Parts: sequence; C-alpha cells; structure tokens
Amino acid sequence: MSSIAILDLGTNTFQLLIANIIDNKPVFVFEESIAVTLGEGAIEKGYISEAAFDRGLSALKQFKKSIDQYQVNLVRAAATSALRTASNGAGFLEKIKSETGIIPEIITGEREAELIYQGVRAAINMGDEKCLIIDIGGGSVEFIICNKEEVFWKRSYNIGVARLIEQFHHSDPISEADIIELNLYLESTLSELKTQTKIQKPELLIGSAGAFETFATLIDPQFKASFTNPKINIELRDFERASELILNSSHADRSKNHAIIPVRVDMIIMATLITKYILNQFAFKALKLSTYSLKEGLLFEFIKNRNSN
Repeated sequence: MSSIAILDLGTNTFQLLIANIIDNKPVFVFEESIAVTLGEGAIEKGYISEAAFDRGLSALKQFKKSIDQYQVNLVRAAATSALRTASNGAGFLEKIKSETGIIPEIITGEREAELIYQGVRAAINMGDEKCLIIDIGGGSVEFIICNKEEVFWKRSYNIGVARLIEQFHHSDPISEADIIELNLYLESTLSELKTQTKIQKPELLIGSAGAFETFATLIDPQFKASFTNPKINIELRDFERASELILNSSHADRSKNHAIIPVRVDMIIMATLITKYILNQFAFKALKLSTYSLKEGLLFEFIKNRNSN
C-alpha cells in the first residue's frame, strides 16, 4: 500500500486530499479545505497581498501536520489562477517550499481544465453524449466540452468570481444594472465558447464542485458531499429557484444562511450569474453536480500513469 496527498491551491480555497492506494484503487482517508482568499483586494492588481500571503502559508502549515500525521510518502500540489498571474507568486511558492517542504507546481489553465475533466469523468459516467463541464473558481473559470472518451474543446478564462466581484458587484443586493453589465461582459468574453457549443452541441451541463455544492445544499439542506457519492442531479427548476433566492439576498441574508459557507457568501453571486448566463444561452437538457474536480483528477491521473509505467 502507498499513500498520496493531493493539494489544490486555488484562488479562494486551498484543499487537501489524502488517499491510500490499494490494488491500484484510491481509498480516501482524509480531506480538508481552508479558505485563504488569495485574491482579496489585490487580484486585479496582479499580486498577493501580505495578509493573503500569510493565510496561504498558514493553511499549508496546517496541511503539513495532517500529511505527517497520516505518514504520507508522496505529495502532489497544483497551484492555479491567482498564483499563475501574481507577480509575487513565485516568491510565495519558495516560502512554502522552505517552510513546509511542499513543492507546488504552477499549472496552466489548459492543464487545469484537463485535470478537472479527469476528476469529473471519475465521478460521472458521461457516456457517449457530449457534455459541457464548468468549473467556477476564484481566479478562473474552466469550460470543457467532452464525453467519457475524449475532450473536444477546453478553455480557461480569467473570469473567476474574485475578479468579477470587484468589477460588477456594486450594490447590496446586486442591482439589475450590475447584472446587465456582467452579462454584456460575458457575452463579449465567451464568444469562442458560444461558437464551440453551437458546433459540438453538448446536452448536459456538469458543474464541478465549488459553487455547485452550494446550489445543491440550498436546494436540499440534507445534501452533503462525500467520497462515496460524488455526483447528484440538480433539477433546472430547482436551480432557478435557488438562483433567485441568492440574487435577491443581501450580504447579511447570505451570512445567516447555513447552506452558504463563509468564503462563498459574496462569491456565490457571481457564480450564480455565470451559471444562469450559460443555462440561458444554451439548450441543456439537464444539470449535474460532480463533487470530484481538479484534486481528484490529479489523483486518478497519477494512478493511471503509475499503472502504465
């Protein structure tokens, strides 16, 4: 038996997954998520603030304690959008290496999309029908048109919710003027996605973890993401009701709603509007949630590569 720790160093949240690999299959043993909001106050200026820097380093030190406790012998860490674009991102990674021994790899948006696909494919049997996977992060949003066998098109856009909230969320609750301005921006930014969707005609929309877990919890308060149940169907009418509740709410309303974790209290507004835009633009027959995403993709890719060597 071998063990592996997978770290996803996202813009809003750092995540840790520890698994034992037995007979070439993962047995999940531990998972932890820490809100770090690396982009807070500075993401559009292209650097990580000192306070965010400290939050990220503190999270990695906590993860290191868990990694040591479980006597993990292999660590893989992927750093995404905020660290890709921050002028002091390399310095942050050097600090992580010197103080924890963890050596993260800054991955490209294309690589991020590929790993998300691998994770979602492990959770959902997509079959031969074409799907559009959407992963809404703090720094970037990934779109992947695919089926169970192949990726037909993928793209990472720097339109993560931490970036958009600074540009388009100016009132509480959000105003119709802000929503119109955001939709116009999405319309101009996502032209290639529109073209590819018309060509490929995906029928199923799959939301990858993150905000989609919040939507699922708002719809069903009993919902809980788990290793053994990594997928759920979300009725389109139920999402519409949840989205109206979110968009009509104030910051104070969302803060009191136990279905919305603190790091998403404000970010969920932009995530909701992106999802509504995609659903309104394209004729999807169904919406599904995959609780597996990048970190699970990195895990399953590792196992596959190990078996082929």
